[in-house]
Amino acid sequence: MPKGCTRDAAVSRPLALRSRVLAAVRAFFAQRGYLEVETPVRIAAPALESHIDAEPSGSFFLRTSPELFLKRLLAAGHARVFEMGPCFRRGERGALHNPEYTMLEWYRAGASYRDVLDETLALLRSVAREVSGGTLPQRNGVAIDLGAEAEVRTVAATFREFAGWDPVAAFDADRFDRDLVGRVEPALAARARAVFLTDYPAARAALARLKPGDPRAAERWELYVGGVELANAFGELTDAAEQRARFERCAAERAAAGRAVYPLDEAFLAALEAGLPDCAGVALGIDRLAMVLGGYDTIGEVRAFA
Repeated sequence: MPKGCTRDAAVSRPLALRSRVLAAVRAFFAQRGYLEVETPVRIAAPALESHIDAEPSGSFFLRTSPELFLKRLLAAGHARVFEMGPCFRRGERGALHNPEYTMLEWYRAGASYRDVLDETLALLRSVAREVSGGTLPQRNGVAIDLGAEAEVRTVAATFREFAGWDPVAAFDADRFDRDLVGRVEPALAARARAVFLTDYPAARAALARLKPGDPRAAERWELYVGGVELANAFGELTDAAEQRARFERCAAERAAAGRAVYPLDEAFLAALEAGLPDCAGVALGIDRLAMVLGGYDTIGEVRAFA
């Protein structure tokens, strides 16, 4: 047996659960006509986002997400695609973070961000049935019922209730981050069902469409189960000029903050220019999903090697 490996039951159980999760995810998307694809892991141009740092790999970088490549496949004519595989973020480690992690992402042409909200809930219920019979272990002393109607609430209303202000009406980046972690997420941890937090401030949705009629908010939601953020979704921005301008603003912000600035992904921008169909996409953390379904406290417990 290789050094560092073990057949201890405490290690084998979470890995067996994780294997069932992967199989159940693939079965779900196969039934819905999605094409599973593999895109590059070592890339020249990570997506520019203010608070996500890529791990250098020689003159390239390890991907933080397969998003830009998957959208290029939609622009090339593939209507439904998904990928599960390793992603990397520099400097992130903790109970819910690891520098290397497994991401599931899927994109669907002709869908809205509310369409993929429904699809994500269906995925969650389907995987839970296959893995645990649909029953989730208690989390934070709360029994989670995935069969119950999900709670869908806006960022504006949620922050007004739990933090006393509206970040969509008057965005403050530092206050938003502080209150999300310190006030909002603890409140969501007490919920006994899945919670979707929708319509984020425009400043926190670099690759999402703005909401029609209210450019202060973007077509973005995040899914919480037992207080754990599992998934993030956008109604995807399809305007090449606007996307370029957002990347350039982000690059300037990163430079001003002393953070690495990555090249623009010109192939992705060219695909937008050629025509990305109206679409929506979701990114879901497989490690966190396995952790929640198995009742574990850290994602390290459901990875073979942390």
